[in-house]
Amino acid sequence: MPEHVSPYLIYRDAPAAIAFLTSAFGFVEKYRFPMDDGRIGHAELTSGDGSVMLASEFDGFGRSPLGLPDVHGQTYCTVDDVDAHFARARANGATLTSEPANRDGTRMYRAIDPEGHRWIFAQPVEGS
Repeated sequence: MPEHVSPYLIYRDAPAAIAFLTSAFGFVEKYRFPMDDGRIGHAELTSGDGSVMLASEFDGFGRSPLGLPDVHGQTYCTVDDVDAHFARARANGATLTSEPANRDGTRMYRAIDPEGHRWIFAQPVEGS
């Protein structure tokens, strides 16, 4: 059984994605392997005890969701204060697809990053 799972996301403009994810969603850049042509061979971002890995598009490795016809998946993240996180994301230009709301024991909102990766940010709440 896996001890830890981390999404590995692909971006056309990985350097811009790193800048966005750190400013809008509060991730901390842990590692970046830049390629000579400006693309990112591998990067790791952290938040609490979780992490997201990402890279630039490469033939045979993967593509950004830009141009895909429909939702391809979502990344679910827990945060300490979903309302403050939402305000930060809005202030930094995230595309917000839902406002924070309580549902099934969580308070959550949804966002889309500039390349179409979909994110859910949530915190546990009692009595919802």
